[in-house]
Amino acid sequence: MGKLSGAVGTYAHLDPSIEQAVCDALGLTPAPVASQVVQRDRHAELLSALAITAASLEKFAVEVRGLQKTEIGEVAEPFAKGQKGSSAMPHKRNPIGCEQITGLARLVRGNAMAALENVALWHERDISHSSVERVIVPDSFCALDHMVRRFTRIVEGLVVYSERMRDNLERSRGVVFSGTVLLELASRGASREDAYVMVQKKCDAFA
Repeated sequence: MGKLSGAVGTYAHLDPSIEQAVCDALGLTPAPVASQVVQRDRHAELLSALAITAASLEKFAVEVRGLQKTEIGEVAEPFAKGQKGSSAMPHKRNPIGCEQITGLARLVRGNAMAALENVALWHERDISHSSVERVIVPDSFCALDHMVRRFTRIVEGLVVYSERMRDNLERSRGVVFSGTVLLELASRGASREDAYVMVQKKCDAFA
């Protein structure tokens, strides 16, 4: 999106054909509505898209962090030879990569909020947006690029403890199949309410 329509966007001293020619040369589309600057809702949309992408990476990272807890222990981030874990507890391996991704997602999300604050400008354009955009736009792209690269390495080297997964399932002593039993009872004529109560009582006996 490009804009070359004069100081306040009215083409008072520039013909629209000049804007069209310049935009064509640059591979841009003239902004249909402009003041002194291109409307900042486009910037807000861009930063919001980056924030949503970062949030998706954060969602994956939080799941890895949860599954790496000692009491669950089903997956773990790759741990290189010679790498150090907790500074206070040498035996502890922290999911530092996923923790970093989680933190950076907050940063990118905050930058999107700043971009939304930039949409409304005094009398169509004051200079307050410029200083913000000089920071949040490059920082958001750089942060997201790092997040993608880091999470890619985590996924490629992810350690999966399938036996621990099986152990965790077996610790439930079969109650994880309660939904299947419920549907089977219902298919054999029991009302769903009665089947639910029956299965729940049996499961509670294993609690």
